[in-house]
Amino acid sequence: MAVRASVVVGRRLWGAGEGRCGGLGGSLRVWSSEAATANAPGGGGGDHRRSANDVNFGYSKVERAQHKGLVKDVFEKVAPKYDAMNDFMSFFLHRAWKDRFVSTVHPFAGQRHLDVAGGTGDVGFRVLREIRRAEEDHVVEHNAEPPSKGSVCICDINGAMLEEGKKKVETLDIPDAAQGLSWVESDAESLPFEDSTFDTYTISFGIRNVSNIDKCLREAHRVLKRGGHFCCLEFSQVNNEVLRQIYDLYSMNVIPYIGAAYAGDANSYQYLVESIRKFPEQDHFAEIIAANGFKSVRYENLLDGVVAIHSGFKL
Repeated sequence: MAVRASVVVGRRLWGAGEGRCGGLGGSLRVWSSEAATANAPGGGGGDHRRSANDVNFGYSKVERAQHKGLVKDVFEKVAPKYDAMNDFMSFFLHRAWKDRFVSTVHPFAGQRHLDVAGGTGDVGFRVLREIRRAEEDHVVEHNAEPPSKGSVCICDINGAMLEEGKKKVETLDIPDAAQGLSWVESDAESLPFEDSTFDTYTISFGIRNVSNIDKCLREAHRVLKRGGHFCCLEFSQVNNEVLRQIYDLYSMNVIPYIGAAYAGDANSYQYLVESIRKFPEQDHFAEIIAANGFKSVRYENLLDGVVAIHSGFKL
């Protein structure tokens, strides 16, 4: 028997049946976990049609065993300038994107949150700040502390990125920030946590760099509690043709130049740009998420699809 899984795509809901989707303003389509699995065979990024041992490293194909080391080397090099380069490359837009992203997580009092590929803490800090605000609201509303204090675990395969994040903790305007944060150096495809540990899971601008997207998603599903919320922020496919041409020109020609001029490393930024081009487009990525066990999968495009927020639940 087919197991039905709902997938909201942009403003459309994919589910059982035909018709209109009321407030979502889109059409309903039949969707099943079997269809998702058929459309999204295992692998890394891109179109997924490759040897099980090959994976994209930008526009190049490399052995899967090599991929993690190559990506780790990239982020070792960019770590000291990572935050500043994000500002330069995105004209500070990444800050607004991350604010919107965290709002979709819906932080709450006592929440246990995991931020994977958390790097220098940009998203993890935002989540902890909102958890603390929710806990303050709980005190006002109930005249009592919440049963437990929320926490954020920032996980990254690259220790250099985590070290950059730790340097910023003392400057955070977040109550009990140091006590609410933990740092774990680990691979997103093999997390060192027990099953059903976290309420929420985020990964921002990181999933396109893993060797195997399906393994990463299965690990996310495993460590989430039942009812847990998965959220992913990633560069995606631009929908507007004019904007796409401008974006392609800028990203392929200007960003590596900025990397060379400011960070002294054009090659790493060339890889980062190429990795965006090889990542699955929005609908395909939604299918992959659903194929790995998540329900009520949906996405939201920001800036006409320059980036997209995908989310789903472990039910």
